[in-house]
Amino acid sequence: MKMADGSTILRRNRPGTKAKNFNGWPDEPFEEMDSTLAVQQYIQQQIRKEPSNIELILTPPESQDEGVWKYEHLRQFCMELNGLAVRLQGECLPENCTQMTATEQWIFLCAAHKTPKECPAIDYTRHTLDGAACLLNSNKYFPSRVSIKDSSVTKLGSVCRRVYRIFSHAYFHHRNIFDEFENETFLCRRFTHFITKYNLMSKDNLIVPIVEGDAVGSGESEA
Repeated sequence: MKMADGSTILRRNRPGTKAKNFNGWPDEPFEEMDSTLAVQQYIQQQIRKEPSNIELILTPPESQDEGVWKYEHLRQFCMELNGLAVRLQGECLPENCTQMTATEQWIFLCAAHKTPKECPAIDYTRHTLDGAACLLNSNKYFPSRVSIKDSSVTKLGSVCRRVYRIFSHAYFHHRNIFDEFENETFLCRRFTHFITKYNLMSKDNLIVPIVEGDAVGSGESEA
């Protein structure tokens, strides 16, 4: 992108850039983004602008394909969730969290195995994020970042259910880590609004009290 004076904006962090100066370039209008990664670029730009403004981040540009919009947001959620997974590693140890649970009532089974079974919570977290990355980068289901088949879009719901369990475990069993991460990123709040807006999960399964009116249920859930 060129400025009025003819200079070119380099939209990347140069080697040696301090963290406080990351992403220091001006915003770019969506219609001027000519890359196949334009939707991802736009979402990340909105997050950097104001991470607490959930409505702004989740509002698509005019005429944006809904399937691609949901897909790119889910990719972004999974990338950002790796930050929470890293923080959990120091406390969420296999000997302490032997199961993927949320409260004393919910036990989640891991789908990474031939037959879904119980996993230590940190392994469940790693397996879930690895599995989500494999699916979302699959050339079979998602060969394009510009157009996505409806049959592939339907697979996003199962990814959302599994990813949400990482939030719920962190909230109920590692609250200090959850709160610190959430106060910086607003990620669980954004994810909850996202899955509610696009009806990607049953509201009965939204057990982290982010949205007013959500209730904490109980039970065991398969992958």
